[in-house]
Amino acid sequence: MKVTQGQFSFVPEPGDDEIRMRYAYALQNGWSITVEHTDDPHPRSTCWEIWGTPMVDLKDPAGALYEVNERRKARGERYIKVLAFDSKKGFESIRMSHIVNRPKHNAGFGLARTEGGGRNVTCRAHSCATDKPAGTRY
Repeated sequence: MKVTQGQFSFVPEPGDDEIRMRYAYALQNGWSITVEHTDDPHPRSTCWEIWGTPMVDLKDPAGALYEVNERRKARGERYIKVLAFDSKKGFESIRMSHIVNRPKHNAGFGLARTEGGGRNVTCRAHSCATDKPAGTRY
């Protein structure tokens, strides 16, 4: 089961040309682009580590693709996500988000179930990647 975050999570993995087209769309709309990465892609962890600085004045989508490829070279075994942020008044939020890199092995998630009094059942998602120390997960 692959981790799904962002609007393109359920389509096949994009190639660099498709990724470049997505960035071009974001830049045409005046959105800034940010590259983030993590080794613990828990569904509730939406704030990942940022790579570099947000690209607020970027005009060419090749610049964003360059940053993604630099991140892949540095530690390609991590999840890499690209965000497009719209700073226009009234929006001021993420308008596009998608994972562009995944480790070869996905540790997956476990479901911990706890039963309490009165037939009360609580479930908790557990990232199996966190069973290992940070930096050694993939």
